[in-house]
Order: sequence, then structure tokens, then C-alpha cells
Amino acid sequence: MAVASPTAPQTRSRAVLPIACAAIVPVLMNYTSPLISLPETAAGVGAGPLAQTWIMNASPLGLAAALLVAGILADNFGRRRMLLVGALGMGLTSAIVALSTDAAVLIGARIGQGVAGAAIIAASLGLLGSNYTDPAERGRATGLWAMALGAGLAVGPLATGALTEAWSWRAIYWVYAAVSIALAVAVTRLDESRAEQRRPVHYAGIVSFVSGMCFLLAAITLARTGWTRLPVLVLLGATVVALAGFVALSLRHHAPMVDMRLFRHRPFLLSVTGSGLNGLLMIGVMSVLPTAWQHTHHFDALHMAIPFTVYPLAALVIARLARYVPVPPIRLLAIGYGLSLAQLLMVGSMTNWSMPRVVISYLIAGIGAGFVNAANARMAVDSVPSANASMGSGAANTARYVGSAMGVAIGIAVVGGLGWADGVNSVLIGSAVLLGLAALGYASVGRVRRPSLA
Repeated sequence: MAVASPTAPQTRSRAVLPIACAAIVPVLMNYTSPLISLPETAAGVGAGPLAQTWIMNASPLGLAAALLVAGILADNFGRRRMLLVGALGMGLTSAIVALSTDAAVLIGARIGQGVAGAAIIAASLGLLGSNYTDPAERGRATGLWAMALGAGLAVGPLATGALTEAWSWRAIYWVYAAVSIALAVAVTRLDESRAEQRRPVHYAGIVSFVSGMCFLLAAITLARTGWTRLPVLVLLGATVVALAGFVALSLRHHAPMVDMRLFRHRPFLLSVTGSGLNGLLMIGVMSVLPTAWQHTHHFDALHMAIPFTVYPLAALVIARLARYVPVPPIRLLAIGYGLSLAQLLMVGSMTNWSMPRVVISYLIAGIGAGFVNAANARMAVDSVPSANASMGSGAANTARYVGSAMGVAIGIAVVGGLGWADGVNSVLIGSAVLLGLAALGYASVGRVRRPSLA
């Protein structure tokens, strides 16, 4: 009878950290790819303005839809199993994107990439939590995981730009497919872990929430030709019905995705709103700018990758250092919004533009994003009772992805109606005003306390 080596479980445990960190790098790289290669991608699949909006928003939509439930499924059915499913799903959908010749197929595959990415994010973080029980070791492990996340955001633009210029926009997706399959093989070395008790999944809530988000994004996208058109009004009405249904279903369900009682508490509202504004005014706006500059100033994908590499690197460094800044998270949020406002003012107008100015402005924005990310992460946990910490984090992350998708849709809708120069200038002005108001608003908020649902 074969006897298991006593060192085998220890070896597998040591493999958890590098595998979990490696797993999220291609997820975040993939998130950035369409921002750099959208003109080439659109030409390759014959995508018009409406389809281009969905190409940029498809992966964030999949992430937003699946993040809240992926962690529950990983806890119920096994975190290793969920990571394996996510890796295989990412490999399959990446190959479909690389082979796509039709915009609809590509958009569907990009949504699938987002769902697979959510499974990878939730399962990899869950594996770290279950394998590292000592608080100090867990803090170190999750810190390295967060650095890997930032590395993916930094490497993605450069890799996409270089491969697009050297070969094709499709090349980076073949890389994602190959890396994902290699990851799936590595995941089989890990031991399974799951929660002792299964948590119920609110499927009706998921369907109503995702439907509402799809209706809303479709309405914003079509509104580029007028908000009073019948299709836009119908979609807005459907959005209201779907989201109202989500709220009603959540109030009646014993284990909803988000406990609606939390919205009665100011700390939770500030946390979710802060994450949503981060996506809408920072990530969303900056996602539209590269395509605008490529259209108006004819810069190639590799040049546009430079500011998008500077931004996440600065954000990663500042997020790690933010804990040494002696101000509460709510003030860090205000500082971050103020720096993002400075970035938009420095960028200037579409006719008064230069690459050095953009790179410096994205460095400033990255510093601001570092403060915002650090503040949001802390507030997401502090704004809910301790037993609901994962719910607070999931709600904040979902708000950020939904906000970024809406920011892209609104930006492209405005550009579609006014043209590249006037449209982008209007987006910059509107975003600057809202960022200024957000900075002032969060700076004026008093001390917040963790709520109780008792």
C-alpha cells in the first residue's frame, strides 16, 4: 500500500501562493487589451461604433455580473475546482476571441472572459485565505496577490501594444489562451478546500441585476443618437423594472447577494459610491482617451501603452505606501479624487496635446488611484459588520466595474454625438467638475463608524 509522503501537503501548500498570484496576472492583462488595440480589433471584426462600445465593456460586464456569486460558488463547490474552471474558461474564451471574425462572437467571448476572470479572482483569493490562517502570513500572501494584480495591469498594455505592432491584435489573446491552459495544469497540483457549510445562491437576484446592467449599458450606448428615441426609452424602462426587481427580490431572500439593509448606513453608501465614482470618472474616462488619441493624433498601439503602464505602476506603489499616510480612508479618497482632477486639467483639450504631458498626467492619476484603491479597500471592509466583510468587498468591486462600464458607454455616446474633439473635451470637462465635487464632498464628511445590522 502506498503511503503518502508527509511533505506532499506542505509542497502543495507552498504552491498555492505562486499559482494564485500567477493566475490573476492574465486576467488583469486581458482587461486592458481592448483599450490599447481597439482600432485594430474593430477593423479585424468589422465593428462599428456601437459594437466597439461593447467590445470595451464586455469583460467588465462579465466581471461585475459574476464577482458577487463567484466567491459563494467557490466556497460551496471547491476553490481549486472553481480556479480550474476559471482557467479553462479563460483559455477557451481567449482562443475564441483570437479566432473571431464577427463582432458579436468577439463580444460574447469577452463577456465569457470576464466571467472566467471573476472565478479566478474569487477562487485564488479564497485559496489564500484557507491556506494561510496566521494573520501575518495571510497579510503577506494577500499583499503579494495584490502586487500581482497591479503587475497584470502594468504589463498588459505593453504586451498588447508590442504584439499588435509586431504581429496582430489577435496575438495577445493566443498568449492568454496558452497561459491559461498552463495554469489549469498547475492548479491540479493543489489540494481542494471548501467552506464547512454551503451558502445559498440567489440566482433570481443575479439574473435581475445582470439584466438591469445590460439594459442600462444598451440604453446609454444607443443614446448617442438621442435620449428620446423609443428604443432608448424602452431600455431605460426595462432597466428600472429589472433593478427594482433586484431590490425587491433581495429584500425577500434570506441570503441575498447584497443585504439591502446596508444601504441605510452612511459608511456603506460612501464605500459603494466611492468605488462607483472610481470606475465612472477615473477608469471609465481614461479607457476612452487612448482610442480618441489614436483617432485624432494617429499614435500606434505601442505608444498608447506607455501611459497605461505608468498609471498602474504608480497606483501599485502608492497603494502599498498609503497605510503610512496619517489620514483616515475617507480623506485619502478625497485626496485621490483631487489628484485625478489635476490629471484631467493637465491633459488639456484634444487640440492641445502631447505625449510627455499625457505620461506625466497619467503618473499623477496613478498616484491618485493608489490613494483611492487603498481607501476603497479599507472602507469596503470597515463599512459593514465583520460577518459581512466579503459582501462589502464584493459590492465595492462590483460598483467599480459597473461604474467603469458606464463611464466607457457614456464617453463613447458623447463622442458619437459631438465628434472626437468636441466630444472628448466635453467628457473631460464634465468629469473634472464631478471629480471636484466628489473631492470636496468626501473631504467634508465627518467620522464614519462600522454599522450594525442588529
